[in-house]
Amino acid sequence: MGRRLVPLTLDNLQDLPKRCRTCVFWELDPVSGEAAVKAGTPALEKEAWISAVLLDWGSCGRVVYVDEVPVGFVMYAPPAYVPRSTAFPTSPVSPDAVQLMTAFIVPGYQGQGLGRVMVQTVAKDLLRRGFKAIEAFGDARWKEPACVLPADHLLAVGFKTVRQHPTHPRLRLELRSTLSWKEDVEMALDRLLGAVQKEPALRPL
Repeated sequence: MGRRLVPLTLDNLQDLPKRCRTCVFWELDPVSGEAAVKAGTPALEKEAWISAVLLDWGSCGRVVYVDEVPVGFVMYAPPAYVPRSTAFPTSPVSPDAVQLMTAFIVPGYQGQGLGRVMVQTVAKDLLRRGFKAIEAFGDARWKEPACVLPADHLLAVGFKTVRQHPTHPRLRLELRSTLSWKEDVEMALDRLLGAVQKEPALRPL
């Protein structure tokens, strides 16, 4: 099985699941996101966001390929580039952390250690860039695939709650801890990424 993890760019954006390519839940604030959907321009807004972050900050995601087939992705960026993050009651993300926006592994490829490899790749990238942690807003009442990761699954892979909330707690994962994960954490991580989105659905803005 040949697997590659490639930085997300405009060239491979089309390899994300179809509905993720036009989802701007994280990339725009709620008002702008709703306006983009009404105007029919979310795909253009997504491309513009990725282009701007790449030029200004650098890599903001990874796409996972197995035998040249895209099977997953992860997106992340400092919270200053993630307008939606300010809409959460447990914001802001800590200044020494990067925000994990969303992630996904195709169901047929879960349980193969891809989640571990993906997040460890992100961790190494961010450690080189001087960051100490990844933080994410969890969904404590998660019931179906959506843009916000389920809080229970984040806790299962080593995230710790840094600000409690009944709906959207903020959680944190120290990057150095990801470099020595054990098998049970790897399995939980695969479950987390597989639970995010089957055919990813847009959450109403």
